[in-house]
Amino acid sequence: MRIQCAILDDYQDAALRLADWSVLADQVEVRAFHHHIEQQEALIQAIGDCEIVVIMRERTPFPASLINRLDKLKLLITSGMRNASIDLAAAKARGIVVCGTGSRPEPPVELTWALILGLARHIMPENVSLRQNGPWQSTIGTDLAGSTLGLLGLGKIGSRMARIGQAFGMKTIAWSQNLTREQAEASGAQLAASKEELLAVSDFVSIHLVLSERTRGLIGEAELARMKPSAYLINTSRAAIVDQEALVRALESGGIAGAGLDVFELEPLPESHVLRTLPQVLATPHTGYVTEGNYRIYFQEAVEDIQAYLSGAPIRQLG
Repeated sequence: MRIQCAILDDYQDAALRLADWSVLADQVEVRAFHHHIEQQEALIQAIGDCEIVVIMRERTPFPASLINRLDKLKLLITSGMRNASIDLAAAKARGIVVCGTGSRPEPPVELTWALILGLARHIMPENVSLRQNGPWQSTIGTDLAGSTLGLLGLGKIGSRMARIGQAFGMKTIAWSQNLTREQAEASGAQLAASKEELLAVSDFVSIHLVLSERTRGLIGEAELARMKPSAYLINTSRAAIVDQEALVRALESGGIAGAGLDVFELEPLPESHVLRTLPQVLATPHTGYVTEGNYRIYFQEAVEDIQAYLSGAPIRQLG
């Protein structure tokens, strides 16, 4: 009898066509779920017979309450090498092997610039107006050249953001708690004296930090109040870095000009959520990493992880 393997949240029906799963066919039976299973009871019913589960980033959390009820689970694979929604201690206590995959930094950079450009040139309202035979030119764009790009975080993604900002002719400044002047200058950015200074002078503030206890709620009401009323906030990192209620208030009151968002505290975002309706928001459904190149890495390396596990020598282990 073959080992059962489930692939969760394969929204685009891509997992089985972007990797060669046939190499596992003699030992593993793979099934993919193309819709999100929200309720834990339903999820347990769907994958309770699986020894192997492949998950996509944080789409489906794996807390202890779920891990401890999946009696047959032995191998959990996540795309990427970091997944804060997995209780690694609970998995370790159960003897469950947790593995990751590679991931490219370029796709989220590209989406972040799509949001910045969309906001700056009012792409969505102008496109809707054109399609609906509305006014011909109803907005005035914001220039990138000569404006200030403020980067919160200057790692693999942030440093790429800085270089592209320079190509647009933007002044680029950066801040994070441990960032040095030398590190900032190596990416072509200036080190802001403080988070508060960065927020006060930037025309576009883009977040590229890892979610941790230090960064959770880093941008709240006081921080948003420091931003220019003409400035935009872009978050393609993690929603919890920004106080969501404070952000909504800032947008509704005109405290900031708008926001570009790819991450949300609840995903999928509830149908009635206010962020779906605010005209100052340009939002995408957490697609920063969703490209064919990234997906090929995720699923091809998931197959490799399974092969290594079956051979008794797991690779790319987490925790």
